[in-house]
Amino acid sequence: MHDQPRYKPLSRSTFFEDQRSARPLVAGTVAQGDLREDDHLYTGRIKGEVAATFPFPITRDLFHRGQERYNIFCSPCHGRLGDGDGMIVRRGFKRPPSFHEPRLREAPIGHFYDVITNGYGAMTEYAFRVPPRDRWAIAAYLRALQFSQNATLADVPADQRQALE
Repeated sequence: MHDQPRYKPLSRSTFFEDQRSARPLVAGTVAQGDLREDDHLYTGRIKGEVAATFPFPITRDLFHRGQERYNIFCSPCHGRLGDGDGMIVRRGFKRPPSFHEPRLREAPIGHFYDVITNGYGAMTEYAFRVPPRDRWAIAAYLRALQFSQNATLADVPADQRQALE
């Protein structure tokens, strides 16, 4: 057992007919923990339609995570307020749309998840950089940004309005 024959990874083998020492995966093999059966969570769609709801409850911690991820991945282009005035625009690159445009304020939440995942226009895809739950966290934070920049006094709870007046 001390000195067993072995192959270096991806080296040639005379044992197998295809002469590969590394065996191909069996068809249909899924990495452990990576089955991705939940279309809502992993694609942002429900029965093929863009989702209008989140696949899990939204918490304060999720908002904080979304803000952190947004500031890292999104704000260089979209700006900290989501108005499309990020640092790249100041450096002469194409301006992305503001998240405060009526078209995007009315878009279903799954739209933002899909765009983060697959890209859109000049925006590259972030599927390999941002995990699915973080994409949803960013989408939740985007909704909060949209609400914060378009809120009225009537949106503030009655018991807290006096502090603002």
